[in-house]
Amino acid sequence: MPIKIPNDLPAFRALEKEKIFVIPNDRADHQDIRALRIAIVNLMPDKITTETQLLRLLSNTPLHVDIDLVQMNHVSKNTPQEHMLAFYKPFDEVRNEKYDGLIITGAPIEHLEFEQVDYWDEFCELLDWAKTHVFSTLHICWGAQAALYYRYGIPKYQLPKKMFGNFKHHIDFPQSLLLKGFGDVFHCPHSRHTEDRREDIEKSGKLIVVAESNEAGVHVVSDMEERNFYLFGHWEYDRLTLANEYFRDKNKGLEIDLPYNYFPDNDPDKTPVFNWSCSANLMYANWLNYCVYQRTPFDLEMIGRV
Repeated sequence: MPIKIPNDLPAFRALEKEKIFVIPNDRADHQDIRALRIAIVNLMPDKITTETQLLRLLSNTPLHVDIDLVQMNHVSKNTPQEHMLAFYKPFDEVRNEKYDGLIITGAPIEHLEFEQVDYWDEFCELLDWAKTHVFSTLHICWGAQAALYYRYGIPKYQLPKKMFGNFKHHIDFPQSLLLKGFGDVFHCPHSRHTEDRREDIEKSGKLIVVAESNEAGVHVVSDMEERNFYLFGHWEYDRLTLANEYFRDKNKGLEIDLPYNYFPDNDPDKTPVFNWSCSANLMYANWLNYCVYQRTPFDLEMIGRV
């Protein structure tokens, strides 16, 4: 089944070229299907790239998915305002809506204390709203750190240098619905300057460490009900995202190491191997199927009541 997005969203043409089945709003409105409603709170600066990456992964299932793009009360400097006005809804506009699923992305603001973020109060309100208006949520990178801090008081720690590369991971909680069908090891990119530590997560007594890396640390955390997931890596990254980050910083004269285990032979002139694609697609398919579709109430108004 297709993913439903506006006809003129840049991701529509990009995904169509990849032969991913997308359906325009006007056609979907004539189909009598209870589609999954997914909201994406996109906090990344290059919103068009992140939209395309996430929509690509959400489209790779037999489920019909309707998407709402949501923004915090913050002016984006890296995405045209025309794009934001055309395709994004302010949080105030969706606060009375209910969703099967929610994705909260990362944001390049790790250098700030959480309370210094200009939309922190609204972000906390969003997390409280999700308890009664969303069935399952994926929190990514800074979004995961911020949610764990607000809900459980778990701090973030500055790393001596950027955790940057393509890391091998293993599963610590094999019963996880999110990682159903995964092998013993899998890869996922990380790109962050801070970390959450396992001992703080386990100390809460309310969270499960699902997967981690010997080099990169904790990667996947869930609550006991497996409705909220916290991902410290970036499964949504495409083949060249880390390369683009590396060359961007290098061209700015910033101190940046080669991404770990990414360029073949550590040669930035060689094309990276896209070895996290399968696990990324499987994780998002598992989330939509096992964590959302098979568990969410058919009547969305029941979310928060049962």
